[in-house]
Amino acid sequence: MAARVLTVQAIERLKPDAARRLEIPDATLPGLYFIIQPSGAKSWAVRYRHGGRTRKLTLGAYPALDLVKARTEGRAALQSVSLGQDPIAERKVAVPLPTRDLIGSVIDSFIERHVKPRNRPRTAEETIRILRTKVLPVWDGRKIQDISRRDVIDLLDGIVDAGTPVAANRTLAALSKLFNWATDRGVIDANPCVRIKAPAAETSRDRVLSDEELRLLWRGCASIGWPFGPFVQLLLLTAQRRDEVAKMRRVELRESGTLWTIPGERAKNGQAHDVPLSGTAQGILGSLPRVAGRAGYLISTTGNSGISGYAKAKARLDAVMLALARTDAVAAGGDPDSIAIEPWRLHDLRRTASTGMGRLKIEPHVIEAVLNHRSGVIQGVAAVYNRYQYLDEKRAALEAWAAHVEAIVCKKAH
Repeated sequence: MAARVLTVQAIERLKPDAARRLEIPDATLPGLYFIIQPSGAKSWAVRYRHGGRTRKLTLGAYPALDLVKARTEGRAALQSVSLGQDPIAERKVAVPLPTRDLIGSVIDSFIERHVKPRNRPRTAEETIRILRTKVLPVWDGRKIQDISRRDVIDLLDGIVDAGTPVAANRTLAALSKLFNWATDRGVIDANPCVRIKAPAAETSRDRVLSDEELRLLWRGCASIGWPFGPFVQLLLLTAQRRDEVAKMRRVELRESGTLWTIPGERAKNGQAHDVPLSGTAQGILGSLPRVAGRAGYLISTTGNSGISGYAKAKARLDAVMLALARTDAVAAGGDPDSIAIEPWRLHDLRRTASTGMGRLKIEPHVIEAVLNHRSGVIQGVAAVYNRYQYLDEKRAALEAWAAHVEAIVCKKAH
């Protein structure tokens, strides 16, 4: 790739390519590279020539090693080369770490010897994803024996601070299994996760919005407007995950805007996913303002990233929905103070859509296909060899669901 001046903002905007590893040269310090693995893991390396051949020195994982530190360490390594020395040889002498004790090596061994043979495919896939995207980028290059209870807590706090507390719970569970396995094999003496409580309280995942709540939701979205209103409406109509919709890009739309392909690196299960867009969803997308920006995000205030700030916008939507419900109560001669709306989450819209399609008698395997679930009624060998994506069936299901939502919003019988 062409060299570019790397900045913190530029690095944060870089995305992985599911098909290949990316190496971005730093124009500020020739020889320094920012590397992104297909898994999403990011690191720094220096390439140099010594003894007539090109060599690569891995500096460390990002963000544990930030841009400033990477340039400092990279510059020191390149200065060493200019003096005729080999930084890799120097590092081996200075830091003789047993490779098998590095956290990356232990994670690889844990995956091959325990996770894959002893877990169901979907459970194994999720554990692997967590360890390689939440844990390894932070602890890469460290000995597992040096990971302390405080390190675990700091890691979990960082995930919570990023706005994903439930992901912190899942990370703690995966780490507990990893360290228990390492303890049983004599790699470490004790599990540092013992007595660390789950960072976030979780509620039962069975919330489905009622028809009346969907009417209030749709009106509330219209009231708060761009950008969060259309975003929530698209969540409901497409039944896709929050971040998948928030980071939708123009290049992902195909077939004259009737089909949206979520690339594998943005899908939770790592599999590219075709989402047929109903006429209603197409209408919402067509009404969105076109924000300038090289990345081409469709729901964006900058054009260079998808929307964020979900918690604040969701709180505003909740307040508008409650106000609308109380106004309706007054108009009907009721007591507005008696009106309340049960708490709900954005993810509940995905469950509401799934449940709604079930009420419309759509086949379970088609609903699973809409949701991009790889388990369900098609399992085992059949799941491995089944390559049919039910595109026509998914389109019919999402059109039926959109028509049902419109009927609810317009208070028509369906």
